[in-house]
Amino acid sequence: MKRAPASFRIDPPKPAKVEKPASRRKPQAMDSSKAIAVVAESDDYFAEPDMALTDPPPVPPRRRSMLGRVFFTALGILVSLAIGLWTDQLIRDLFSRADWLGWLALAVAAIALLAFVTILIREALGIMRLASIEAMRRDAADAILRNDTKEARKTVEHLMDLLARKPQTAAGRSTLEGLKDDVIDGADLLAVAEKELLAPLDVLARTQVLNAAKRVSVVTAVSPRALVDIVYVLFEAARLTRRIADLYGGRPGFLGFMRLVRSIFTHLAITGSMAAGETLVQQVVGHGLAARLSAKLGEGVVNGMLTARIGIAAMDAARPLPFNAVQRPGIGDFLKALTSFASSEKEKKARPSD
Repeated sequence: MKRAPASFRIDPPKPAKVEKPASRRKPQAMDSSKAIAVVAESDDYFAEPDMALTDPPPVPPRRRSMLGRVFFTALGILVSLAIGLWTDQLIRDLFSRADWLGWLALAVAAIALLAFVTILIREALGIMRLASIEAMRRDAADAILRNDTKEARKTVEHLMDLLARKPQTAAGRSTLEGLKDDVIDGADLLAVAEKELLAPLDVLARTQVLNAAKRVSVVTAVSPRALVDIVYVLFEAARLTRRIADLYGGRPGFLGFMRLVRSIFTHLAITGSMAAGETLVQQVVGHGLAARLSAKLGEGVVNGMLTARIGIAAMDAARPLPFNAVQRPGIGDFLKALTSFASSEKEKKARPSD
C-alpha cells in the first residue's frame, strides 16, 4: 500500500546560548583595614628548601669607604711617628747614661724594625694570596658561564702554580699537563682541573671538618660551663679555618685570616646558616636521636654540626675554584658520622669499667 504524500515542518536549529557578560562593578572606595592579602603558593617563602644545603649565591663585592681608609691611614702614620719619637728619645737618654746602653738599645730597635718589616711583608703576601684566590674563583665562574677556553687555560695554569707544592696534586698536575691542549671547551677543562687537583684536597678538608666537629661535640658534651663551650667552639673554628686555608694554598697571616673570617661570616649570613639552630635540632630529633642520646650528647652533636657548617663555609671561601664538577658538601654528609660517634661515646660511658 503506497503512502500518500504529506508535508513536514522542519524547525531551524536553535542558536547557542550566549552568556551575558558580567556587569561591571561600579567604582567604589575600599577600606584598607578590611583588605585581605592573598599570597600565591609559589610565593610562600617559608616553603623554600634549606639554603645551607644548596649552592650559595655569589657574594657581592663590598664597597669600601674612602673616608674610613683615609682616616685609618692618617691615624697609622701618626701612631708610627709617635713611636719613632719615643724610641729616639729613649735611645738618646740611654746614650747619656752609658754608651753601651745606647748601642744596645739601638741594636734592639734595629732588630725590632727588621722583624716588623718582615711581618708586614708576610701579611701583605698573605692578603695578596687570598685576593688572588678570590680573583681566580671569579674568573673560573665567568669562564664556565661563557665557556671561554682562553680564560680557562689561564686559570688552570694559575691553579697549578698555586698548588705546585702540594704532594696530593702531583698526579693531577701530570694528568693536566697531558690533557691541557686536548680539551677544547673551557668548561670541560675547568671540570677536569677541579676533579684532578681539588678533589683530593676536598677529601682532606672534609676529614678535617669532621674531626673538628667530633672534638667540639665531645668537649661541649663533657664541659660543665657554657662559657667553656663558647671559647672552645671559637678556638676550634679558628683553627679549622686556618687549616683549610693552608690546605688550599692560602696560607694567610693575621690580617689575611681576619679577612677570611669576614668572608666566612658573610657567606653564613647570605646562606642563612647563622639562624639554623632550630633546623639542626629538628634534624637531630627527626632522626630519632633523642631516644638514643642524652641531653648533653645531643647538645654536643648540635654544636658539632654548627662547626661543620663553619667548615663548609671555610671551604667555599678558601677554595680556588667554585664547586661545579665536584659536589659541594652539605651538613647531611656529617650528620650520620657525628650521631654514630656520639652513640659510640655514650656506649663507652655506659660500659662498666674494669
